[in-house]
Amino acid sequence: MFKNIISILFLVLANFTTVNAELKNPNSVIKPDQVIKIQLTSLMKNDYPSKDNGIEQTWKFAHPNNQKYTGPFEKFKSMMKSDSYSMLLNLKDYQIKQIYISEDVATFEVTILDENKKYFKFKWQVEKFKQEGPLKDCWLTTAVSQPIPLGSSI
Repeated sequence: MFKNIISILFLVLANFTTVNAELKNPNSVIKPDQVIKIQLTSLMKNDYPSKDNGIEQTWKFAHPNNQKYTGPFEKFKSMMKSDSYSMLLNLKDYQIKQIYISEDVATFEVTILDENKKYFKFKWQVEKFKQEGPLKDCWLTTAVSQPIPLGSSI
């Protein structure tokens, strides 16, 4: 009996982990700031549950025009690991401040604390996808500025 309970508990926990490990897909219900939260939260634990999972999640919410510019995915992954954006990988904390919003475009100031306890600021822009198809009316990232160093938290 005890073994059966342990087995069932193990299966439930394994199933729970698998469900939570799935990448989120864009949909028209997700708000502009939520897109950025999804991306940053996944980058906080970039290699969980698998290597570069956070980068892959971020890529899913990149606007197709942005993907053309920064892609294909392997090129995007290299860009995320470069000196320009590597501070986003395994970041410790973030703040999102709305700067501008219209019906189709939203701009935010994003401040992050990286794993080395240094602060950086970014301008992050998302736009509503207007073309027909599965991404219609989804908010997607169109631009992320170069980081502006703000100093150390120490």
